[in-house]
Amino acid sequence: MERLGTGIGWRPEIADAVERMPGIDWVEAVAENVCPGHLPESLVRLRERGVTVIPHGVSLGLGGAERPDAGRLTALAERVAALGSPLVTEHIAFVRAGGALTASPRLEAGHLLPVPRTRDALDVLCENIRIAQDALPVPLAVENIAALISWPGEEMTEGQFLYELADRTGVRLLIDVANLHTNHVNRGEDPAKALAELPLEAIAYVHVAGGFERDGVWHDSHAHPVPQPVLDVLTDLASRVSPPGVLLERDENFPEPAELERELGAIRGALEKGAAERRAAGTGATAEDASREVVPEKGAARVGELDPARQRLALAQAALLSALVAGTPVPEGFDRVRLGVQARALAGKRADVVAKVAPELPVILGDGYRRAFLAYGHGHPMTDGYRRDALDFAGYLLAEGRLEDARARAELREWWLERSGPRPHSRRPGVRLARATRRVLLRR
Repeated sequence: MERLGTGIGWRPEIADAVERMPGIDWVEAVAENVCPGHLPESLVRLRERGVTVIPHGVSLGLGGAERPDAGRLTALAERVAALGSPLVTEHIAFVRAGGALTASPRLEAGHLLPVPRTRDALDVLCENIRIAQDALPVPLAVENIAALISWPGEEMTEGQFLYELADRTGVRLLIDVANLHTNHVNRGEDPAKALAELPLEAIAYVHVAGGFERDGVWHDSHAHPVPQPVLDVLTDLASRVSPPGVLLERDENFPEPAELERELGAIRGALEKGAAERRAAGTGATAEDASREVVPEKGAARVGELDPARQRLALAQAALLSALVAGTPVPEGFDRVRLGVQARALAGKRADVVAKVAPELPVILGDGYRRAFLAYGHGHPMTDGYRRDALDFAGYLLAEGRLEDARARAELREWWLERSGPRPHSRRPGVRLARATRRVLLRR
């Protein structure tokens, strides 16, 4: 694995600042937000300067019961090729459930949810990762996620689960130290114990991010400064191994560039402190150790051999996701209070993301957007991504007569027809002018 150095998550909102920021060796871009044929000019300029760009996927669902979707894998491979990336990353999580394996409606979480640390889940995850590795043109690394909830009946710690995963598949690990801290607060898991159990030689790079605590629950927001406890976990990691790369993540509430540079300085300081401790102790893996190739075990499972395990996992994940997004009973063994916190967090995130992918909706509905969407979402789980969700929400409001304001109803109908009618509206200038004039008259 090549040495990456210090990086930052590339986002359109801070693209200009990232280009001007000193000491940035590489960036990471959310894979689903990058179109291979129309790369953002900022990423093109960074690539031309020799800055490495790594696509970071969020929707593959490698921890789900079904085998990875071939179309999603192809799309991820296209982004790797377009960016000239040496590596591609995803998450150890499930993001959808239901469907053929459970003979139930397919549900989308719109979020990364934890897989149970059981033998069934590990076997399925290993096969899914092997499928992904075969389909991708560069090495794959997978990230540990933050979680609000714990599965009952888990058979392994996080460190043990990750160790077996890397040992059996040869996959590299993207270790998020902020997520280790999150799981410490929310699930009582010791970050030091997890680090001690990890295969340090499998680490591809490290994520660092901020969050906040409310009512005893840590929320991995990526919208707050990196707190000292997260930096302490990074120092502990650096006292054991020299990670090939470290990256600062920020997804919302972007501060001034100077503040981001200060956070990067704090990250470098935590790494230097850990390296000094490693040198003083004369222990820990060297940079060369961290780059050593991990060899997967021989003898992958035969096709169909894991079908019973997949079905058991599918039923468990569908029951959990249905409780979170469709209001069905809480599966036995789960903490009802924590499940309620997670359900509210998912609903809020869903409303926020729909507002981003369809920014016209909050404009049309005004202050009533969020209240209306949360009421809709309570009985209408997402089934096919956020863009479809936005259309379904608008269609629901129109079909059910939920809008008393005539102007808002007319604008919403125009918006909905523009995007979901049997055929697209004409793009001819005269027709577009007539539609624009009609919208202006409706606003009067």
